Amino acid sequence: MGGLGFASYSEAVIDTHCHLTFPDFSGRVPAVLSKAAENGVTGCITISTTTQDCLQAMAIAESFSNVWCTSGVHPLYSDKGPHEWGNLRKVGASARCVAWGELGLDNHYDKPLRSRQNQVLEEQLTHLAAWKAQGVEKPIVLHCREAFDDLIPILRRTVFEPGRFVFHCFTGGVKEMRSLLDFGAMVSITGVATYRNAEDVREAIRLAPSDRIMIETDAPFLSPDPHRGERPCEPWMSSVTARSVAATRGETWGTFHDQINANTKRFYGIDAH
Repeated sequence: MGGLGFASYSEAVIDTHCHLTFPDFSGRVPAVLSKAAENGVTGCITISTTTQDCLQAMAIAESFSNVWCTSGVHPLYSDKGPHEWGNLRKVGASARCVAWGELGLDNHYDKPLRSRQNQVLEEQLTHLAAWKAQGVEKPIVLHCREAFDDLIPILRRTVFEPGRFVFHCFTGGVKEMRSLLDFGAMVSITGVATYRNAEDVREAIRLAPSDRIMIETDAPFLSPDPHRGERPCEPWMSSVTARSVAATRGETWGTFHDQINANTKRFYGIDAH
């Protein structure tokens, strides 16, 4: 397995959610990882969105010792079938795959229709439950946009412990944060938390217990201030978001840094060092 020989960083962090399979990073992954390392971001998780790009994500993760992957179908790709569920299982068998997802519901867009999203979500959760019964269990990365009231009741009916879910790219307010915390899940924060018009997000972030937070970019989207509007967002920018969130919460960088790394290691089983 290859790698870039990164040094150990006393303040290293991991970008827990990016999309290195997207066209923005085609042919650029080594350079993207090098720049991340220069900024203390010593690893990242490349997130699957379909039963095809999960194979690409696995190939990247198997090529770089500081990249991991997930395996799942994003709700906005739920109409891109037929879905080859066997591919998800194949990727899930790799030691480089650390989670299922991202999966969930999205009410922000008119399409895919919610009926189709629901169908694919239920089918996907059924497969994951069967694989769990076979001994293949992983945490689950959730996409939940304007759909907390719809998604959480579905998750409550599954066989998975609430603490095994993370609501990625949190952009809600206090109500949404309380919903996911009451459910028992983790929450992951992007550069949205740095935007001047996102005070409602910052207010919500202050509510989250320190052991329930992780940091991500969702690259190539959502570059944090002062880089807002730059495309692509890159994994190195998770270091910008992490420091901003620490300040928002009134925590020292050392305390916050150590906690998010402990959370990432506990949830995904990977270490920043």
